[in-house]
Amino acid sequence: MAEISAAAVKTLREETGQGMMECKKALQETGGDISAAKDLLRKKGLMTAEKKSGRATSEGLIVIKTSPDGASAAMVEVQCETDFCARNEVFRSMAQKVADLAFQAPPGKVEISEAMKSAVQDALSKIGENMSCARAIKIAAPRVGTYLHHNGKVGVIVGVDGPADDQLLSDLCMHVAFADPIGISPSDIPADLVAKEREIAKAQAAESGKPAAIIDKMVEGKVAKFLAANALLEQPFVRDDKKKVKNILGGAKVTAFARFAVGQS
Repeated sequence: MAEISAAAVKTLREETGQGMMECKKALQETGGDISAAKDLLRKKGLMTAEKKSGRATSEGLIVIKTSPDGASAAMVEVQCETDFCARNEVFRSMAQKVADLAFQAPPGKVEISEAMKSAVQDALSKIGENMSCARAIKIAAPRVGTYLHHNGKVGVIVGVDGPADDQLLSDLCMHVAFADPIGISPSDIPADLVAKEREIAKAQAAESGKPAAIIDKMVEGKVAKFLAANALLEQPFVRDDKKKVKNILGGAKVTAFARFAVGQS
């Protein structure tokens, strides 16, 4: 068995973040080849990840990266098993790296790339908890506002076209964080959700025993309320519920928004 120097072990530890004994054993198995030892540790890490992949990941962080000109932003949700892990600097650094990688993608839903998976894997091998990048998105617009809750568990991006000052962007982001709309306007609410709500409304209205014409009106009234409650523009503004969000926009137009909360799809 090759004699492994303390310097080689130290170098491998610094480059991989693994423990001394793991590094020494990997170097012994690879005849002192640091590059091969790094590959070996990574393979072992992948096997560890497979064993841990079934464990629940209900904790984590939301991270947002915004362009210097304020015209685009990317947001990622990176999940882990415990809040203790979410506060670990290795995990936080990895989450920021994943956000940086997501920012390089075109606007829209961001597919989790191999580079993003690799960054997560590297952190997993150092921390030992199951973790993953659950989702990512990038929004581009003439002006983009962002909000990140102080605990890193809720994040928002809002894209706006037209005249929008910093206060309006901030208000819109805070509103989305609080009210959790589904779409910008009623027409943006997914048809399957509307159909499900209509079926529930029909079942409830049928129990009233009222004539069919009245039941139809009851159903459409409930569906209309559902759409208004979940469409951003129709929601009562959180800072002044006598106004709807559409009433505070002036000449601005919301072009896109996203809200991530850790553990919520």
